[in-house]
Amino acid sequence: MSSTDTQQPSEAQAATQGLDATTHANIHNKLARALGIKTAQVDAFVQMYDEGATVPFIARYRKEKTQNLDDTQLRALEKALVYERDMAVRRAKITELLRAQGNLTDALQDRIDNAESKLELEDIYLPYRPRRRSLAAKARAAGLQVVADALQNQAITPTDALADYQLPAEIVDDSGNVIEVDFSDADKQLAGAEAIIIDEWTQSLELLDTLRTSFAKTASIVSSVASDEKREVGEKFKDYFEHSESLAKLPNHRLLAMLRGRQENVLALKIEGEDAPFIERITQHFDIDSTTPDARRTFLLDAANRLWKEKWRPHIEHRLLTEKRLVAEADAIDVFASNLEHLLMSAPAGSKVILGVDPGIRHGVKMALINAQGHVMSDSEDKPVVATVYPFAPDNKMTEAKAVIKDLLTTYNVDLIAIGNGTASRETDAMIKEILSSDSAIQATAVIVNESGASVYSASELASDELTGLDVSVRGAVSIARRLQDPLSELVKVDPKAIGVGQYQHDVNQNQLADRLDKVTQDSVNAVGVDVNTASPAILAHIAGLNRNVAQQIVNYRQEHGAFASREALKNVPRFGAKTFEQAAGFLRVRDGDNPLDATGVHPESYALVDSMLTQLDKTLPDVLGNQAALDGIDTSTIENSDGNVSLRAIVSELAKPAHDPRPEFKTASFRDDVNSIKDLQEGMVLEGVVTNVTAFGCFVDVGVHQDGLVHISQMANDFVADPMNRVKPGDIVSVRVISIDEARGRIGFSMKPEGEGKPAKKDTAKTERTPRPRRNNSGSGSSANNDGAQNKRRSSNERGKRKEQGASKSPRNNAAEQKPAANKIGTFGALLQEAGVTKGK
Repeated sequence: MSSTDTQQPSEAQAATQGLDATTHANIHNKLARALGIKTAQVDAFVQMYDEGATVPFIARYRKEKTQNLDDTQLRALEKALVYERDMAVRRAKITELLRAQGNLTDALQDRIDNAESKLELEDIYLPYRPRRRSLAAKARAAGLQVVADALQNQAITPTDALADYQLPAEIVDDSGNVIEVDFSDADKQLAGAEAIIIDEWTQSLELLDTLRTSFAKTASIVSSVASDEKREVGEKFKDYFEHSESLAKLPNHRLLAMLRGRQENVLALKIEGEDAPFIERITQHFDIDSTTPDARRTFLLDAANRLWKEKWRPHIEHRLLTEKRLVAEADAIDVFASNLEHLLMSAPAGSKVILGVDPGIRHGVKMALINAQGHVMSDSEDKPVVATVYPFAPDNKMTEAKAVIKDLLTTYNVDLIAIGNGTASRETDAMIKEILSSDSAIQATAVIVNESGASVYSASELASDELTGLDVSVRGAVSIARRLQDPLSELVKVDPKAIGVGQYQHDVNQNQLADRLDKVTQDSVNAVGVDVNTASPAILAHIAGLNRNVAQQIVNYRQEHGAFASREALKNVPRFGAKTFEQAAGFLRVRDGDNPLDATGVHPESYALVDSMLTQLDKTLPDVLGNQAALDGIDTSTIENSDGNVSLRAIVSELAKPAHDPRPEFKTASFRDDVNSIKDLQEGMVLEGVVTNVTAFGCFVDVGVHQDGLVHISQMANDFVADPMNRVKPGDIVSVRVISIDEARGRIGFSMKPEGEGKPAKKDTAKTERTPRPRRNNSGSGSSANNDGAQNKRRSSNERGKRKEQGASKSPRNNAAEQKPAANKIGTFGALLQEAGVTKGK
């Protein structure tokens, strides 16, 4: 994915076409109230946004204008702004259509103005949507409106209502086209009149609102197996073969599981609820019960029944299910975005020489060495330092493999060994630890690294361009090493859906998912910044103001002309115009260049202000960079700041911590050497592990047994946990206790509760013995039948450790119903995983 920020001005302008100043003001006021900020802040953001400014740029370099809105607030504001503008455009269109029809009333206009969602807007317009082929439209063309009016407004029998009706010789619509329809006898004429009455009743929107609200409280959703032959192939959905629960209380993850089952033709879904109470409300509303004679009452009761059963109930069911689905999808996207953000912002190992190891059995253990800059190292013959060894069956060349690895470690002074967590990961880890323990002169540290998506990258065009001449199998080892060195720079090269932290990702709106993940990636990249002389096109494309084309132009220019000596030199890059420079320059770093400020987060537009500060202090730039004590002497009130966009305090803060990296300290968990597979686990065992994925019903933890275990929300703490994301995040190091093991199905239940009273057992990462070991970028567990989302740690037979990507959806934040000790019993635990779309396998 590439940044789409450069498209924002045109999109924003398109969204505002036809909207007057009053509408814009109303939108801004509404957004301010909804987000709890000032209208002036909204106005400032919108003005810059419409002029093409990006959210990262506004958040960092225009704080003064927005009165310190951060990137999270700005993203929420951006999303709400786009939605409200879309709503305003549609609202205006519906108003125009109703006015043209002659149906617009003050009451209807109020409903349109106060509609809170697109669904609600379409519901308002639905009864008035032209339907020339409907029976009611044809009946009106046949002159049956007078019959319908008589039956509604007069105490008259249906037969008497037809007494004066004359069927026209030719029936034509409003456009003068002849309509072929049969109203030749009384029954067909009354059916036409009834259709007109029902059509008019559907315009009683307040009654529809009341019925929908009441029906929503009492309705149930029922799922059943679609057919007997689906029982075996759809076994993963067996918990829903005979399932019923309240639609209003249905957790999001269960709804998504049901919808997936229906999509795969395994499940049949229906909404169950009473009819009689709602038909009775309709009859009361239209005063049918008191009507006479009996024939008229019977006729209108039949119309009321048909209105409910054929029109309103199906519509209500569809809307309720749609609203629930949209909320569930939004929740799933939120979970994916949150987990992806934490994964991208994992701690980097930094400038280290790293041996990347891609474990395998039959096809061998592939290795590649990268230098401190992330480039594949070359030997004395200028050949890339790569190797493949075969220590395991069927070759069993363990001695030879150890000799090769030891030679690499000693010859190239390797700092870290990054071992992919795929097939034979723990076996490879054990082999390397034997090498390290046998020679105290080797100072390298072995680290297990999540390799989800590495095979996707290896086969990509980007990998082919970056690692020309390297075999596809070896590229994976390079990627694994780079993930340890700088997770952000490497993971941006892989589609987030392949990384393995999502839930039901193929079941949600793909455009919304892609847009949200792109924004998360963009915000993460800009929060850290990139070295313009080493960055790949993949990460440059996410810098504010850039896109794929401009990013590639930067790399091409760098290759042709050498390293950039300054930010100013970026202006020589084709397509790198003044607006692009304004948006991107502050996030692009030039290290060891002509101007030390180019290596900081100070924007070039503020360099003159820095000079004024240095003059006041009578110091040079090297004197103050990173020197808080020296900077404390600056009196910003005496510095002339003609540009109200720039915050002097922000400049001082950046000078105090130049190019500050917001990512956490580099740490990881230490797995027990005697616990390598699920067979080694015992109930009651306490282990250190890494949180790989967080959902609304708990979190998944990797303890190094090729299978993530679930800490159910009820097992996360002794006190009530409203939202697991408030307690842990991907990459956290925690202590867990094994409470259930289902080896046959590859399921493990963990608890973070201490056995006695007290606080949850969470690892103090500051006490990790080997600090040069990183927080791992593990994918989440949980797999679904549709190969998407959070992944379990079970290694497949594929030598690259390719895993089925599968999902687990997010349940509502209030987990009172979920606070059962489900993880204490294997059966209940397994059911929980299945209802979340989780099956074993990786």
